[in-house]
Amino acid sequence: MHPIHDVDALLLLATALSSKRRPAELVEIMAAIDLINDNIPAEAKLAEAISRLAVHDLICSVDGRLALSPAAQQIIENLPRKAPNDERLFSIKDQLSIYTPAALCAPVVLTTDELRAAMLAHRAAAASTAKNLLVPKPKPEDKSLQRPGQRQRKPMPTGRKPLSPAARKRKP
Repeated sequence: MHPIHDVDALLLLATALSSKRRPAELVEIMAAIDLINDNIPAEAKLAEAISRLAVHDLICSVDGRLALSPAAQQIIENLPRKAPNDERLFSIKDQLSIYTPAALCAPVVLTTDELRAAMLAHRAAAASTAKNLLVPKPKPEDKSLQRPGQRQRKPMPTGRKPLSPAARKRKP
């Protein structure tokens, strides 16, 4: 698949994150892109990337939602598990460079208006007080308060407890 754009790898990783159990809606994909990249590319670039990946049989449309094809799922399974997002994106681009589709498929056509509406819905959801599960948990600022509500406890002594005077009298 040539040429390979940065948006292609980003879109594949975001679709994989947002479509674990079912095909993902555009708003969920926008949230995943925002989580991975901290910003969302332009609507025109995303529309071209979706169309390009669909033509090369990497993304398919199911009832207006996007899902990964089996070839794309294989690319995602080959990613390093605990690597940071930059390394994962680089690995996806590397695997896309050697990927050859069996046959070209029909493109998934999304308008820029649909993508803009999904971006605006994501930004509105991010601004609301509702909990977004795709956003990582905030880290505590103070390292000493790693577990709130827990105080430091005195460790147990390593030796045996000395017997009380009453217990010594009972022992033969």
